[in-house]
Amino acid sequence: MSELIAQSGGAAPMLAIFTDFDGTLVEIAETPDAVDVPADLADQLERTARDFNHAFAVITGREIADIDRFLSPLHLPVAGAHGAQRRRADGTLLELDANISGAAQAIADALRPLLEEHPELILEPKDGAVALHFRQAPELEEDCLLAMQAAIGTHPEFTLVPGKMVLEARPAGIDKGSALKAYMQEEPFAGRTPIFIGDDTTDEDAFRAAQDLGGIGIKLGPGKTIARMRIADVASVYALLEGLTQIVAQPHATANLADESPILADTTAH
Repeated sequence: MSELIAQSGGAAPMLAIFTDFDGTLVEIAETPDAVDVPADLADQLERTARDFNHAFAVITGREIADIDRFLSPLHLPVAGAHGAQRRRADGTLLELDANISGAAQAIADALRPLLEEHPELILEPKDGAVALHFRQAPELEEDCLLAMQAAIGTHPEFTLVPGKMVLEARPAGIDKGSALKAYMQEEPFAGRTPIFIGDDTTDEDAFRAAQDLGGIGIKLGPGKTIARMRIADVASVYALLEGLTQIVAQPHATANLADESPILADTTAH
């Protein structure tokens, strides 16, 4: 963070905050619907959004409707299905190409025989993407990979993206990085410095996009990453969001957050 402070001449930088959802704002659960959302999470995110002039968005592999349900009654700017869906800060919902929706449905249908044979697998069809979860049957990873590759084979407009115990089919050229860049061209994000916080391989595109725009990627947990900073766990994300609000309220607090806090570690220091 210290370089952001230096770039702003020691003043509080104008930040745009982006986060993943599963594994970042909530702990990863055995099934997509089993996540435990802290009772005060929506209130904390609402405060964070307000403190940063509503330049706060969630960029996730889930559908927008899922995030709205988990964070009700809060309605944030959200990019869902890795950016295949996107709701702007003004509430405008961008329409998805009908051909993409149809192809996603066809991919999901092609995977159903595998689900019938192995009901411990979880298929998560989305409007514009498909996720196949094998967390409850890790020994089936290779079977899932072969089935997903076959399903995508007749839909070259889709690409296969691995995640944490999940394989996802999503439209080629659409990812969390492109969603972040789209937000950064709109109010209230435009002109600010982006920070993206995420935990999975699917977040690497957003780390890259944030850093290409002069911001910072923050990787949660271990693993190889291009993100320039690392954070330990979900509880530390909550603490970081609270700390970032200090940048707005108390500019002098940025030095402590950037250089003395154990919350963040520099991934380039090793």
